[in-house]
Amino acid sequence: MEAYALTDTGRVRHMNQDYIYSSPEKVGTLPNLFLVADGMGGHKAGDYASRYTVENLVIYLSGQSQGSPVMQLKTGIQEINEKLFEESRSREELRGMGCTLVAAVAEEDTLYVANVGDSRLYLIHRDSIRQITRDHSYVEEMAAMGRMDRNSAYYKSHKNIITRAVGIERSVEADFFEAELCPGDYFLLCSDGLTNMVEDEAICRIVTGEGSLKDKTSRLIEEANRQGGVDNIAVVLVHPAEGGHG
Repeated sequence: MEAYALTDTGRVRHMNQDYIYSSPEKVGTLPNLFLVADGMGGHKAGDYASRYTVENLVIYLSGQSQGSPVMQLKTGIQEINEKLFEESRSREELRGMGCTLVAAVAEEDTLYVANVGDSRLYLIHRDSIRQITRDHSYVEEMAAMGRMDRNSAYYKSHKNIITRAVGIERSVEADFFEAELCPGDYFLLCSDGLTNMVEDEAICRIVTGEGSLKDKTSRLIEEANRQGGVDNIAVVLVHPAEGGHG
């Protein structure tokens, strides 16, 4: 299994509130672990939320001795969410902070995914790309009910209004997904700093093109910046060998 992770402040923001983690090696009893969090909140609060969530989730999972990937992620996210919520209540400068989170574990030929918010995971199979996660956003919920067109200008301009985040309330519900991994597949975790700037087809073209994982990850960030770079950009690109057997 190969992986490369990179984050960039972008061309407009002065602070990077995205935080990433990438381990193709074991974390506790999990065979690997990949995380992207995108912070929200004034000044340094978003930066604190994303870093706290990722670092403490890794610590939690490193200490687990049993349980399926889904169960470990579910209990870990709930526990870290409650701790982050308490932090925000005890420190005025962190009041109202939170973050998105997308997490992935590849076990043999199955990919286990958790998400809260609008950071995404994509599966790239041959020359096709598929979003595995579903955004927890106002416009996506409207679109899912058939009340909004995903290609409309309103949808594209209001994608940043998220309906779920880690740390905002005492409890949080993550969504879980499973996807089959085939030989040659890639999967990509990213913040909306990439997906709001770069179309899915362009992401797929870069990932399936020539070059190393490092080259492809750098190209994705370069393209997001070329298209405006209005937000922080986080990319974790993974290429499991032989359909996930690492």
